[in-house]
Amino acid sequence: MNHTPRTRTVVSCALLATALGMGVTACGPDGDPLSAKPYDAADVISFNGPTEAGKKADPDKPLEVTADGDDRITDVTVQDSAGRHVAGELAADGSRWHSTAPLAANAHYTVTVSTEDDDGAPGRKVFAFDTSRPSSKKRLTVTFGPKPGRYGVGEPITAQLNQAVKDRAQRAVVERALRVDSVPAVQGSWYWVNDKELHYRPEEYWPTGTTVTVHSNLDGIKIGDRLWGAPSKPVKITIGDRILALTDAAAHQLTFYKNGEAIKRIPVTTGKPGYDTRNGIKVVLEKSYLVRMRGTTIGISASSSDSYDLNVYYAARVTWSGEYVHAAPWSVGSQGYANVSHGCTGMSNANAAWFFENIHPGDIVQVVNSRGHQMEDFGNGFGDWNVDWKKWTQGSALTSTKQTAPSDADTVRLQPAAL
Repeated sequence: MNHTPRTRTVVSCALLATALGMGVTACGPDGDPLSAKPYDAADVISFNGPTEAGKKADPDKPLEVTADGDDRITDVTVQDSAGRHVAGELAADGSRWHSTAPLAANAHYTVTVSTEDDDGAPGRKVFAFDTSRPSSKKRLTVTFGPKPGRYGVGEPITAQLNQAVKDRAQRAVVERALRVDSVPAVQGSWYWVNDKELHYRPEEYWPTGTTVTVHSNLDGIKIGDRLWGAPSKPVKITIGDRILALTDAAAHQLTFYKNGEAIKRIPVTTGKPGYDTRNGIKVVLEKSYLVRMRGTTIGISASSSDSYDLNVYYAARVTWSGEYVHAAPWSVGSQGYANVSHGCTGMSNANAAWFFENIHPGDIVQVVNSRGHQMEDFGNGFGDWNVDWKKWTQGSALTSTKQTAPSDADTVRLQPAAL
């Protein structure tokens, strides 16, 4: 597209400075003492989007902006009404810019194009357009966890997808759109547990007093062939005190730390041989004043001498397979001396009532010196903190290292209790 040449008067900056008696001057392309106002580049810019009223752009097609004549494009900014920018690539000669990231569907975009003519004068063109709704009805939604509330320093952020995302490039699109903001700012990373689940955590436990907000920018974003992002509900949580309940299974003692200070030591019993308590870091999942615990739920025959069916009080759950910290008045004589449970950590009624009052979902429960196996990383509660940071960051789709997928053993069925 040709445009009418603009009449120009060029004045030497040096002559202007001398005439005005200025030692220093700043001239624009037309010799003005200050930068010239950008010319309207409407006549020299064209794009492949709709220009007619009521017409909408196909979000499946890349956006292209071109410069005509001797003018060249110096910069292009494309932003939707939600504040999302579209990445693009500018040709070396400034003749063409095209988007390298997908446009969002059903969105309103503003495009700002900066240009320069053959004399170096700056130009600008701003235009807007809308994109149509996606033709596919396959939409990806995200359910974030936990529910809004106050949690301990070990609580991970979870993202459950309603559609499986297997392709790494598509995972990267999803991951870039999942935003975790915290005050104070804390750096963290997502980890793909499987095709439909991600977890987010910092390198170290969350700082006490942190406010964490998680939301999705996927609405209208194309993820893959016939798969588009849909709106998702954000979640906001706050982080409480730094609570760590450290159980030494060999010493039969639980030490309760609050913000780095040991404030109570409790004699306990843990799993006996064959039912050894898991070692490692666990996160409190939930609390229940009363839980009915039965041996049959963990594979113990009702006719076995190990069988049990009891109402248990002050129960803090740490695995979905049934491991709790709870009151065990029947084993008080062994607490502090021997391990006689079926995998749970037991203590007296008084100590359990105190523990129950002072422990919360998201707090850390760690077991050391047990003969049991290591806490599962995923699938049986939150063993996320047992994964070292280097491996954790490799679980992101935005890293170059291929992630090792979790095995079937990482998924454990929900069980009521292991006494």
